[in-house]
Amino acid sequence: MKHTIPFNKPFLTGKEVQYIIDAVESGKISGNGKYTQLCHEFFEKKFNVNKVLLTTSCTDGLEMSAMLANIEPGDEVIIPSYTFVSTALPFVRQGAKVIFADSNLENPNIDVNLIEELITPKTKAIVPVHYAGIACEMSRIMNIAKKNNLVVIEDAAQAIDSYYRGTALGTIGDLGSFSFHETKNIISGEGGLLTVNNTDFIKRAEIIWEKGTNRAEFFRGEVNKYGWVDIGSSFLPSEIISSFLFAQFENIDLIQEKRKKLWNLYRENLEELRADGRIMLPHIPDFATNNAHMFYIVCSTLEERTQLINYLKEEGIMSVFHYLSLHKSEYYHQYYDGKELPNSDHYTDCLLRLPLYYDLTIENVEFITEKIIEFYKR
Repeated sequence: MKHTIPFNKPFLTGKEVQYIIDAVESGKISGNGKYTQLCHEFFEKKFNVNKVLLTTSCTDGLEMSAMLANIEPGDEVIIPSYTFVSTALPFVRQGAKVIFADSNLENPNIDVNLIEELITPKTKAIVPVHYAGIACEMSRIMNIAKKNNLVVIEDAAQAIDSYYRGTALGTIGDLGSFSFHETKNIISGEGGLLTVNNTDFIKRAEIIWEKGTNRAEFFRGEVNKYGWVDIGSSFLPSEIISSFLFAQFENIDLIQEKRKKLWNLYRENLEELRADGRIMLPHIPDFATNNAHMFYIVCSTLEERTQLINYLKEEGIMSVFHYLSLHKSEYYHQYYDGKELPNSDHYTDCLLRLPLYYDLTIENVEFITEKIIEFYKR
């Protein structure tokens, strides 16, 4: 059956191709050109960030963070189990042991109450993930990190234009990493961005970003030559990616307004099912805002979710589940020696994401929610 409502559809603002052509015709399409700088300036000003660096993915931003935090073999890094593999992979590649924490009962974010009992003398960093763009309890996480001399690296892949007590997510920890994958609110196909909030990391972040060289200082005229001075890699996106991204940045308020309108309609229409105890809806704590990155429901069982996915598919609606608990993954379960993480496993089995993208219509959301209510009435 041809699906009439896809799970996701990338939104184009209208200027992406125009800016790409401009970048190509300028004769400078490698990284760190005109549009890279425009993106940096926009993000730093809008979200009050000390320093940002575009990357080719959020994973790259996290890999840079692992290098900046000097993660080494034998170190331990605390992350939630309910997250994408990119949250863990950069630290595992540095030789660290990942210590998995369970999620909250109310939402998939890391349960802050469990963090301190996971800290050992080997712990080096905490990596909170702002699931669905909803803030983790950052004040408590930062206090725990300060008390134990730990680095905080925010996985803000889904969290652009979302806030914790008025401060933008991704700008609170020492470092933060964002995604501009085509499923995100703001997109460039693939793409990411590192926020360097702790000024002690800025100089080295530029060096790692520039393949371990002090090339950025050279182009600013701060040194008379540049060479290999540290570890690093090729993290810069091309100007083709950054020109596409800048067109999206210019329209962030327009995009966010539409997504929030759709999100609120989902919430309003499905509230009756939540009140009846049939499903769980996204919980947004009073310290957090909603950036409408995704709308999800939590079913009661895996079987119920599977039946609902199939029912919606028959109606031409694509809905998808999300992460599988990393502590039970094919790769890492052999290394995991901790206790059961029941909330993470519950979201693995029961969380269902619904279509949410700019071109989705009010009528689409009305139809989707009508079919979900119809399913539960059956």
